[in-house]
Amino acid sequence: MEPLTATRLQIRKKNSLKDCVAVAGPLGVTHFLILSKTETNIYFKLMRLPGGPTLTFRVNKYTLTRDVVSSLRRHRMHEQQFTHPPLLVLNSFGPLGMHVKLMATMFQNLFPSINVHKVNLNTIKRCLLINYNPDTQDLDFRHYSIKVVPVGASRGMKKLLQEKFPNMSRLQDISELLATGAGLSESEAEPDGEHNITELPQAIAGRGNMRAQQSAVRLTEIGPRMTLQLIKIQEGVGEGNVLFHSFVHKTEEELQAILAAKEEKLRLKAQRQDQQAQNVQRKQEQREAHRKKSLAGMKRARAEADGDSDAEDPGAPPEAERAGQQEEEDEAEYFRQAVGEEPDEDMFPKAQRRRSTRPPSKKQQLKQRRPDRGSDHRPPKAKGRPWGTQAKLGPRGAVQNYGRGRAQPPKRVA
Repeated sequence: MEPLTATRLQIRKKNSLKDCVAVAGPLGVTHFLILSKTETNIYFKLMRLPGGPTLTFRVNKYTLTRDVVSSLRRHRMHEQQFTHPPLLVLNSFGPLGMHVKLMATMFQNLFPSINVHKVNLNTIKRCLLINYNPDTQDLDFRHYSIKVVPVGASRGMKKLLQEKFPNMSRLQDISELLATGAGLSESEAEPDGEHNITELPQAIAGRGNMRAQQSAVRLTEIGPRMTLQLIKIQEGVGEGNVLFHSFVHKTEEELQAILAAKEEKLRLKAQRQDQQAQNVQRKQEQREAHRKKSLAGMKRARAEADGDSDAEDPGAPPEAERAGQQEEEDEAEYFRQAVGEEPDEDMFPKAQRRRSTRPPSKKQQLKQRRPDRGSDHRPPKAKGRPWGTQAKLGPRGAVQNYGRGRAQPPKRVA
């Protein structure tokens, strides 16, 4: 298939057929030729990209290129032959059915078309022959090298026209070589006839191949050989409806059922794609709304921090106020139980003050009592004294304090 092949394309084991199809477009690849092997047979698939169809052949017989070349006594294999695409020759592809016509079209599209009036014969170095046998429905795949030699000359003249000059050390005159062909073996002279002799429309590279001269076209097989049998034709690339099958034949009702199932599968796929598109759009809208809300909150917080906000603070909602009031009432109640007195008004401003329903304590009862006797009258406590301290007058009228925070006796001045 040289030179119109992607020789630099490397395939790994983890690559799938979809990966190859994805890179086929940028590389300009139009066909895939895939060989696969099972436990029983070898299969050859010919795919047209990007939309198909796919032809599946079974390889009944094959011979490698090295085996074909090693069996020849004189082979013709050199790199210059693969600088141009081969000449495709299709034989016996007549009006035998649509599958035969499709096979011929697929093989023709493998190689570039040739304009007979403008083609350069020096670019045709190889020939690819595909022969179809209508009886066995097999395809014979053959590959040849083309050689053009002049005719009408003696064996000695042909030897002189070759690139390698013959050995004439034993000859007295060159006329002996031209007249008798001395020193030449009989195997070098190949039989030519009307089947391969033609008049050249233009000069061809080679000694003696002139325009309007008789020359013989010789084919030398260079391999490989293959005998193929068409198994089936499918739509698409490797998957799709089966258009033709050599062994399985279905009725019209079965084909309609398969087509209906295929359409239902496509409908469900389109529905899933629409649903996914709607979900993606909805998530984008939610993300955009969240972003706008976040930006507005950040802007409001920045304005409040700078003191530049002219908007009035709506305050906390009623639920939050009731929750805060209830929390302060619980704290005030805990203070009453722990201390035994009512808290100050500024300690819990939201809590409601309530009157104590408990009976007065002993200290409160003592405060409420006011005796009339002067000897039993005790002086009032000094203001600012801590709770739990007792004041007592000393011998000179100084106040003595027992307990924490006792008053110091007055200093004596000398």
